[in-house]
Amino acid sequence: MGAQEKRAALSARPGGPPGPAPAGPGTHRLGVETRRDSALCVPSSAGAGQRLPLLVALHGAGGLPDGSMPVLQAVADQYAVAVLVPQSRESTWDGIRHGYGPDVDVVDRSLHRALEAVQVDPARLGVVGFSDGASYALGLGLANGDLFSHVIAFSPGFVPFAARVGGPRVFVAHGVADRVLPIDRTARRVVPALRRDGYDVTSVEFDGGHTVPLDIALRAGQWLGWSTPPGG
Repeated sequence: MGAQEKRAALSARPGGPPGPAPAGPGTHRLGVETRRDSALCVPSSAGAGQRLPLLVALHGAGGLPDGSMPVLQAVADQYAVAVLVPQSRESTWDGIRHGYGPDVDVVDRSLHRALEAVQVDPARLGVVGFSDGASYALGLGLANGDLFSHVIAFSPGFVPFAARVGGPRVFVAHGVADRVLPIDRTARRVVPALRRDGYDVTSVEFDGGHTVPLDIALRAGQWLGWSTPPGG
């Protein structure tokens, strides 16, 4: 394995000893960076010692839009899933423009901190992203398939290269009218290639552009099958 391929590997794993201060419900800054720090959203229903599903959520180019954290906390509360939200060091993730490096380190340290803060079910640990974040989710998810059980990619552009391990399930959704990352040059190439490589891929094409419609987000949640919303 080359140096570049090794740099996509994450060392964090669930099952270690809990940290000195477990995180209660709500949004917590993790203190892994002084600028563009990571956050952890713990669902309101989380009880002491409860094993939670965990999703690592990767933003698109430009970083997190204003108002994202309350939305992500609402997702955590609605589906009883912890959501880890790291941020890239630059305007997008390192594997998109050049080789893996500092952003992998940020994700890894954030995961270590999150796994100390909450108990995580190792069978329900996934990574999700939109646009550049979707491409990065595919790259990191497939490179760490012994860690991530599920990978969700909303409107990805490509799969950044890294050596792959494990066999996570993959969900790809893309709008047929996407003008930012046209589907014929992106998802319609990515999905068949992953299937040829033996991955279990669910592919959804929808009428729309470079976005994540609510019904598509809900469909991805159903595909995960990790929890049922209250009243569901």
